[in-house]
Amino acid sequence: MARFLVVLDVDSTLIEDEVIELLADAAGTREAVAEVTFRAMNGELDFAESLRERVATLAGLPESVFAEVGARVTVTHGVPAMIAAVHAAGGRVAVVSGGFHEVIDPLAERLGLDHWRANRLEVVDGRLTGRVIPPIIDAAAKAEALQEWADAAGLPIAQTLAVGDGANDLPMMALAGLSVGFDAKAPVRDVADVLLDERDLSMLLPLIGLSR
Repeated sequence: MARFLVVLDVDSTLIEDEVIELLADAAGTREAVAEVTFRAMNGELDFAESLRERVATLAGLPESVFAEVGARVTVTHGVPAMIAAVHAAGGRVAVVSGGFHEVIDPLAERLGLDHWRANRLEVVDGRLTGRVIPPIIDAAAKAEALQEWADAAGLPIAQTLAVGDGANDLPMMALAGLSVGFDAKAPVRDVADVLLDERDLSMLLPLIGLSR
């Protein structure tokens, strides 16, 4: 049985990027998309509606854009060391994201994550349609994923840690045994149990009794 479960957000947490903005670069819509992302992460907009609005700007992109964007993603400092230490101590590491499986899948496999969940973009005849395939991974779905993975590992919620930076992480963080705001936006800073402002995810390890 696992000793504990660490669940992280992806965009601007596990990675330094916002994948939707990298995709929008290719569509020439980055400025508009970045503004909507900022407002959604600060809790000013409904996440699902904001996601649909941003994804609509990607219509017509070739599906080859996923590999191009994946090559541009930068993993946050300390991630491989954190994952290795958690696994060595009998824990599990998972990510849940309002981003996209098409970019996260190869990254998660490369990092050796135990679980991951994200949105899927509709592709027809090799091109993005500008739509998300339901169900949308929103704030509630993030909390549900944490609970599901804890149950699967036979863990009480007290032995879970949630790491996020934006408003759509709040329900997951409220549920977890310990919540960590990572370089977090204002709504998260107000409620997280711990704030980490240095962008180094190995700093999570002392919080679960492990050395860096």
